[in-house]
Amino acid sequence: MKKFFALLLAATMILSLAACGSKDSAAQTNESTASTETTADTAAAPAETGLTTVNAGKLTMSTNAAFPPYESTADDGSFIGIDVEIAQAIADKLGLELQIDDMDFDAALLAAQNSKSDIVMAGVTVNEERLAVMNFSESYSTGVQSVIVKEGSDVTLDNLGDYMIGTQRGTTGNIYCTDDYGDDHVIAYDNGITAVQALINGQVDAVVIDNAPAKSLVEANTGLTILDTEYAVEDYAIGMAKSNTALLDAVNAALAELQADGTVQSIVDKYIGN
Repeated sequence: MKKFFALLLAATMILSLAACGSKDSAAQTNESTASTETTADTAAAPAETGLTTVNAGKLTMSTNAAFPPYESTADDGSFIGIDVEIAQAIADKLGLELQIDDMDFDAALLAAQNSKSDIVMAGVTVNEERLAVMNFSESYSTGVQSVIVKEGSDVTLDNLGDYMIGTQRGTTGNIYCTDDYGDDHVIAYDNGITAVQALINGQVDAVVIDNAPAKSLVEANTGLTILDTEYAVEDYAIGMAKSNTALLDAVNAALAELQADGTVQSIVDKYIGN
């Protein structure tokens, strides 16, 4: 009898321990599952913005990375510049990963217009022609069209139309010069660097380009200077397809916050200074 009770007691203890082990294991499994679900939810959160983008979870920016200090390519192949950092700050606000696609300026505009990219940032000026086919954010920077010439040149703003002018294809500088002086006096190049090289080689007598890139190009090439008189003053903004008004609202809201807290100005000052 004692042996029977001893066996019964041992069996009861084994069952009890087995039940506890099962409960603890289930609890651990539930905690692990909950942890995994929480991690998964956190990882998915950036994509759950309610915005429709070209690539899910990403803000795709088309640009022409030959326009320093707004955008250019670093020695390691990464993209740097005012537009790059502002775009990154906006992407962070929207919970999206920034993806940058480098291409010709005209192609960058068309990519955003045709929803091949979400936004275009490449020192883009708002004008009536572009407003007809794209939406634009509020302005984030002011641009000045300047004239680069060789030191000692006779070119002035008053006689600019008598000379050959180099510009970047598709830019407002190209549009302004063509409108003011005609196609016969303007040669469009793929980017400002090529236009300046044409000036150095004597293929053109002046280059009209935005002032910040003009300064960078003059610093990089001896024997060049910038005319004191401004050719035109304009505002830069972020271009988007007309169909994606939700993205326009979101970008404007993020941009407003970044301007209010001084982020945009600090980025501009970092590259241009006061």
